[in-house]
Amino acid sequence: MAADERLREYRGKRDFERTREPSGQGPSGGAEPRFVVQIHDARRMHFDFRLQVDDVLRSWSVPRGPSDDPHDKRLAVPTEDHPLEYEDFEGVIPKGEYGGGTVIVWDRGTYEPLSHDRRGRPVDFAESLERGHATFRLRGSKLHGEYALTRFRGGRDDAEEEAWLLVKKGGGRSSGHGTPDPRRARSVRTGRTLAQVAAENGEG
Repeated sequence: MAADERLREYRGKRDFERTREPSGQGPSGGAEPRFVVQIHDARRMHFDFRLQVDDVLRSWSVPRGPSDDPHDKRLAVPTEDHPLEYEDFEGVIPKGEYGGGTVIVWDRGTYEPLSHDRRGRPVDFAESLERGHATFRLRGSKLHGEYALTRFRGGRDDAEEEAWLLVKKGGGRSSGHGTPDPRRARSVRTGRTLAQVAAENGEG
């Protein structure tokens, strides 16, 4: 499916005359797939976990944020695909716009797809997500090591709301960050907190 088609829902929810979010007209990604974790102080505070898959960012809302503790299982609810340029987005989405509130880039970097079948043969990453289980190794500023996304409810032919678990797999290097306090966390891009970004945009 072409990026323009995959971004139809994203664009349909936004008025780009009002929001400074990217419309998705930028270049395609580089050699290594990217990931980004944003903190979004919307109606409900949450983290957005995004993985580059082809020319879009597959996205999940993670209410409690990702954790580097393998014992933590984090609910991840799929949201619409976002454009690749969203990796850099930090600012305030105006009130009245979809997802209104302040956004900072908590972490970002590259990832290595690790999904394979029962015989150990590599499986295309997009296909592994369609099947409902994908493993990958994050190489970010704060998150490192092997993670897995597993669908446990819903799906393409299921009327029930789709839901996944995001889990750090055992072994590998721990960043020691755990899950941050979102109101004290700082942007990996600018070093700013949510409150500082809001204040600089005349909010709060």
